[in-house]
Amino acid sequence: MKKAAAAFALAGALALGAPAAASAYVPSGSISGPSTVAPGGTGTFSFAAGVFDAGATVTFTITGEGASGVTLASIVKTAIETKSYTKPANADGSASVQVTLHPQATGTYTLTATDGNVSTPNITITAAAAAGGSGGDALPDTGTDSALMLGLWVGGGALLLAGGAIVVATTVRRQRQHAA
Repeated sequence: MKKAAAAFALAGALALGAPAAASAYVPSGSISGPSTVAPGGTGTFSFAAGVFDAGATVTFTITGEGASGVTLASIVKTAIETKSYTKPANADGSASVQVTLHPQATGTYTLTATDGNVSTPNITITAAAAAGGSGGDALPDTGTDSALMLGLWVGGGALLLAGGAIVVATTVRRQRQHAA
C-alpha cells in the first residue's frame, strides 16, 4: 500500500510539476530520418522548412535506456535517461540533428524537438539487433574468455614464484649466519 501511494505521489508530482510543451500541427512528411540506428551508429533527423519559427532555439531531447551515452550533434545501461541539445533553427524554420547511439545501445529511444511554440511528435528510434545468431535471437556474451586471462595467470604465477624464491633465499641466509 505504501509503494502504491508513493508511486501515485510521484506520478502526480511529475504530471503537475512538468511544464506543458507547446503543441502545434506538424504536417506528415515534414520529419525525416531512419527508424533504426545500429548500436554505435549515427542517424540524421531533419525537420523541413517551416516546422519551427525562423531562428528559434530548438531543443532536441532523446529519452531511452542509457540515453546519457547517446550523442546528440556535437555535445558530449540500465535506466531510462534523457539527454538534450539546443541549437537555433535555420532562417527557413528547418533544423536537423545527428543522433549517435552508444555501442551497447538496446531497445527504443524517443526523440522530440521543440522551439517553445511547436513540439514535434515523438520520433521512435530502435537500436538495431546485435549481429550473431538467427534473427538477433542469440544470447549476449556475458562471460569471460579464458584465453584472455592467460596473461594474468602467468604474470601472477611468476610473481608468486619470485616471492617464494626470496623467502627461501632469506631463510637460508639467516640459517647460515646463525650457524657460523
